[in-house]
Amino acid sequence: MFHKVLIANRGEIAVRIIRACRDLGIRTVAVYSKADRESLHVRLADEAICIGEAPSSESYLNIPSIISAAEIADVDAIHPGYGFLSENPHFAEICESCQIKFIGPKPESVRLAGDKSLARETMRKAKVPIIPGSKGIVVDQAEALRVANKMGYPVIIKAKAGGGGKGMKVAHNDGKLVNAFLTAQAEAEAAFGDKGVYIEKYITEPRHIEFQILGDRHGTIIHLGARDCSVQRRHQKLIEESPAPGLSKRLLKQMGEMAVRSAKAFQYENAGTIEFLVDESEKFYFIEMNTRLQVEHPVTEMVTGIDLVKEQIRIASGQKLDLSQDAVKCNGHAIECRINAEDPDRNFLPSPGKIQTLLLPGGPNVRVDTHVYQGYTISPYYDSMVAKIITHGKDRTEAIQIMLRALKETVIAPVKTTISLHEQILNRPRFRQGKVSTHFIETMLVPTNVEHIQARKAG
Repeated sequence: MFHKVLIANRGEIAVRIIRACRDLGIRTVAVYSKADRESLHVRLADEAICIGEAPSSESYLNIPSIISAAEIADVDAIHPGYGFLSENPHFAEICESCQIKFIGPKPESVRLAGDKSLARETMRKAKVPIIPGSKGIVVDQAEALRVANKMGYPVIIKAKAGGGGKGMKVAHNDGKLVNAFLTAQAEAEAAFGDKGVYIEKYITEPRHIEFQILGDRHGTIIHLGARDCSVQRRHQKLIEESPAPGLSKRLLKQMGEMAVRSAKAFQYENAGTIEFLVDESEKFYFIEMNTRLQVEHPVTEMVTGIDLVKEQIRIASGQKLDLSQDAVKCNGHAIECRINAEDPDRNFLPSPGKIQTLLLPGGPNVRVDTHVYQGYTISPYYDSMVAKIITHGKDRTEAIQIMLRALKETVIAPVKTTISLHEQILNRPRFRQGKVSTHFIETMLVPTNVEHIQARKAG
């Protein structure tokens, strides 16, 4: 087991990793930007080192500064969390070359999964269902038009190195395709330094279902069940739950087997996620593999009782998984709401600022992962998520009711948050019935939100 781990991240995930390390008797080193000097992860770690100015490019994405901090602190390993450098194969390689263990998959697995076109080809060879699309990168507008007309509209353009909805555009005809193609290229280059894009058939009402994977360096790979992440806004997840509601046991079993097959094709080690789209006829298709811990990992932990961060650390240290597929059991139902410092009544305008009043929920079956505290100032430099509220019930109905209770108890003021939005979603009949797709927010909630605002102004 490691003696000391550096956490190359910030916010709630840095706090989460520090707690897992402390449970395992491992010392921790936090890194922070000047804007995060008063952050909770800095206070909780055994040591803390400033690595640069507020912009991520000068701090949390600054590989030389992070490696220097690791060498100064004499750490055994680095945990990248999620986001920032977590899916950067170059960073993983540098860690290994400096004799520092990267708590994640091998660099070659990160590189293969991160190249979306290569990942699709890998899945095709492994006989895992993939969405019809271009065979590789689409280089210009003329080729884009040929590909789109061959498979039929609508189509979606995706960044080769993409994630988080960046570089993704939908087109319904030739006229829209050209502009969407150029815009996707520009967004991809700005976000990832790679303007390569590919084209897929666009599934109109899909569900976004993912499987949590664990694999050790001894060849064992298992999955820990499905999560439904269909409630999204602009490809950003808002609510996640496990197990996925409304899908047959036969389908979930088949998808789980394909998820494991996918991970084996990537020769995968550590924690990862295989993501699928499921259409209205219950056909499913591989869309990508995320080679890191997911934001929504707590819902899997709540239903399985397995601490994923501790498993990551054990696997990275060379230990064998002491779990078999048959031993993984899901108990009850868990839901996670991501609480962002955004104003849903003003088109999700960011709401940074000082938290003057903070009341977090508690009671049976409630978990809160957060890095904020009363008096903490939410920075405009980073992601707007301030907390994740996770609830667990004996079934989905109970988990929803406990979540509604938890949201009612939560006060984060005077900053605006998405708490009211989550309450609206959870009270929607279609959500209660589990009849959601990735377009649920735009088709069901936003019009009502607008009507609510107009009615309130009129009153």
